[in-house]
Amino acid sequence: MYYMILSEDKPDSLPRRMQARPEHLARLEKLKSQGRLVIAGPNPAIDAEDPGPAGFTGSLIVAEFESLEEATEWANEDPYAAADVYDTLTVKPYKKVLP
Repeated sequence: MYYMILSEDKPDSLPRRMQARPEHLARLEKLKSQGRLVIAGPNPAIDAEDPGPAGFTGSLIVAEFESLEEATEWANEDPYAAADVYDTLTVKPYKKVLP
């Protein structure tokens, strides 16, 4: 089943986010290579493709996991979580309808 992982970043967390980014992307690449990643990306803090120093307000990941517990465990082990980037982290079942 698919699960949505929605994070909201703490204020002024951009330096920590950027430091943990290579490890974060490596985990996403692993999901992608396994054919389990639907979509992943950050939410820019301003209406711009590259928000520069304004940074990001959070992220969205939709991926396939065996259970809600597995998705939650995966999310909690994210390098951004370890780097204290996230203020909140929500994991919910997701039903893909389109496309």
